[in-house]
Amino acid sequence: MNTSVVRRTAAASAAATLLLLAGCGGSDASAPDDGRLDVVAGFYPLEWAAERVGGDLVSVSSLTAPGGEPHDLELTPQDVAGVSDADLLVYLSGFQPAVDDAAESQAGDSAWDAAEAADLSLTSDGSEHAGEQHAEEEHADDEAAADPHFWLDPLRLAAVGDALADRLAELDPDNAQAYAGNAAALRADLEALDVEMAAALGDCRVDTLVTSHDAFGYLADRYGLDVVGISGLSPDQETSADQLAEIATLVGERGVTTVYTETLVDPALAETVADEAGVRTAVLDPIEGLTDESAGEDYLEVMRSNLATLAEGQSCS
Repeated sequence: MNTSVVRRTAAASAAATLLLLAGCGGSDASAPDDGRLDVVAGFYPLEWAAERVGGDLVSVSSLTAPGGEPHDLELTPQDVAGVSDADLLVYLSGFQPAVDDAAESQAGDSAWDAAEAADLSLTSDGSEHAGEQHAEEEHADDEAAADPHFWLDPLRLAAVGDALADRLAELDPDNAQAYAGNAAALRADLEALDVEMAAALGDCRVDTLVTSHDAFGYLADRYGLDVVGISGLSPDQETSADQLAEIATLVGERGVTTVYTETLVDPALAETVADEAGVRTAVLDPIEGLTDESAGEDYLEVMRSNLATLAEGQSCS
């Protein structure tokens, strides 16, 4: 017998109780009854990867609703029930604390953390703005925090897809070859995107990105750029007036012509920096979630839109 069925049966009573209290959450707590694996993802890039790798063999939902900001996600009882019932929870430890808690308390062995496959090798101490080191005590909680935004490097996302195929094959060994084939197709698409990005960003007059929050470190690292986040790794991290002034000064010193806003983050701080420095703004999407304002229907389309924005904003030839 499928062990996930046993676990779902044991959790049925608790899940039913939770559903009575449920509000509108990001995921659907009802498991598919058509033989597909029920996969719940923490947020959009993992949802998209799971859909690509699982194909028709899985039913995928996201805990983060479209248009929701994933960093500070709060789970409804329906979301918690969905995690408990799922065959697989695909999440990124350290990125969404509420999902981390649900993974530990509800998902058990069905939780799969993408962090190892993503190789979260970049860190941010939350205190370096405009090249200036601020008082350490102001940012003690953020010191050496791992940067979670791996999916903005297409090859890291490909590695997650490969590892996810292996995990799905463990749950459904009869379809292991299909998962492997889907992951290979995903990798081919992401490698092609990487080639496009490397070519387009290989010769840019401006090599510093100034962004709303520090989400583009892996992209910058892959393609030889520097990044300055106005806010830290989370967009709700406070930025002082002195820090804003430092970044505006850096914009002038480095010849930056564009400050990048985001789709899910209030553009006020980025617009303040741009106004102070006398430069323009443009939208650069960290693809933490899709909205009606997203410049594409999926990850690949939005990344290619980002590429066009970067090529213009960084004066690439």
